Amino acid sequence: MDIRMRSGTGHWILFTTVLGSGMALLDSTVVNVALPHIGEDLDADLAVLQWTVNAYMLTLAGLILLGGSLGDRFGRRKVFVIGVVWFALASLLCGLAPNAGVLIGARALQGVGGALLTPGSLALIQASFHEDDRARAVGLWSGFGGVGAAIGPFVGGWLVDGPGWRWVFLLNVPLAAVCVPVALRHVPESRDETAHGRFDVLGAVLGAAALALVTYALIGAAWWAGAAGVLVGAGFVVVERRRGERAMVPPSIFRSRLFTAVNLVTLCVYAAFGGFFFLAALQLQVVSGYSALGAGMAMLPTTVLMLLLSAKSGELGERIGPRIPLTVGPLLCAAGMLLMLRVGEDASYVQDVLPAMVVLGLGMTALVAPLTATVLASVDVSRAGLASGINNAAARAAGLIAVAALPLLAGMGPEAYLSAEEFDATFRRAMPMCAGILVVGAGLAWTTMRTPAAPADCHPECKVHCGVQAPPLDPGQRDAPVREAPAGEGDGGAGS
Repeated sequence: MDIRMRSGTGHWILFTTVLGSGMALLDSTVVNVALPHIGEDLDADLAVLQWTVNAYMLTLAGLILLGGSLGDRFGRRKVFVIGVVWFALASLLCGLAPNAGVLIGARALQGVGGALLTPGSLALIQASFHEDDRARAVGLWSGFGGVGAAIGPFVGGWLVDGPGWRWVFLLNVPLAAVCVPVALRHVPESRDETAHGRFDVLGAVLGAAALALVTYALIGAAWWAGAAGVLVGAGFVVVERRRGERAMVPPSIFRSRLFTAVNLVTLCVYAAFGGFFFLAALQLQVVSGYSALGAGMAMLPTTVLMLLLSAKSGELGERIGPRIPLTVGPLLCAAGMLLMLRVGEDASYVQDVLPAMVVLGLGMTALVAPLTATVLASVDVSRAGLASGINNAAARAAGLIAVAALPLLAGMGPEAYLSAEEFDATFRRAMPMCAGILVVGAGLAWTTMRTPAAPADCHPECKVHCGVQAPPLDPGQRDAPVREAPAGEGDGGAGS
């Protein structure tokens, strides 16, 4: 399609995609802030709080690639609208949940809706706009998303401290009520006419099941679940290898050593981020005595810095290549997390919290945009969407495992978040672990990154990112102007 940005249809497409993706972004931003209140209201232990976060991440990470494929095959608008409706209904169930079990189940259903909704928003922009306007449209989509992320902690904290934590979820219902009719009336349908063959449903189920079993093993200390998770994971690898190029995750894409390396760095970085933001929101409220609004606002500098400086970071990474940004960025983030060790019962925001958040924000700004560009540049143009989707799923899965594993490794008991003294002690054991994971990621980047992050004529679309939550998901970016990494860096035919 060749829709222009200045047309009425162009405005409606941008409005719809921003509103739809904003629902998922806002929800993921504010849930961590609401956790202490959820635990108190539902009389829940730490494991319930972990599952409140992880049930959503589990289904989202396991099904997000399948969601993108469904949109390509059956219509991106159709799958996007189904995802918005699904997400809203699951949010309503979360808001009305009478107990922890219903809340966790509803969060898992939210993840299914997110897996349908998230790929569709950017894919609709990519497929609809004229080539001359596409970069500007994607930039506006990204910018409005950044604004949404910036106001998320404020809105979430205000809702939790005001009408209550349930409104964090109920807010999605009126947003969906606006989004769906606009999409059906003003957004044109699009699909990939070349998409064919059977969906890799078995691969998606096995991947999600392996993540679920490993997560359950870490949260519930159940060795049998861990063993079963490893076996199911092995089955996933076997199925994907047998399906070859028809697989959800084609093994041949990992012939690119650069792609493999950048995904290993992604696992380290987003595992640390996932664990940090889960625990930091609790630390500020349980130990330092912040309100939900205060905790959300305290972490706002990280988002603001990314919003202001990410474009410059992307330009710098393009000039000097990914090695330095992807080494320095994680090290700065590690320093920021170690600075959080100063945040205790009598912490001063200006002297203790703000320096940690500023250093962390600078580190995130340095690494996220170059990481995104490196993912897209590491494979052939025909696989740009697939590469971005795999990287996004890896980031979500890393956060999922971290939220499950860190409390266990730090020795947090089931009632730890109810005691300021106990939680503070375990938080101080967990932060060096997060920092250590980031140092490992920096070491991987330094030893494996050699090529530029993207060619000099790369479109601005190549640098779109989703900030704290994960790298970009770009399943519709079939024609993105990105090139395969030079043969000298070891792409063994991933894009052939």
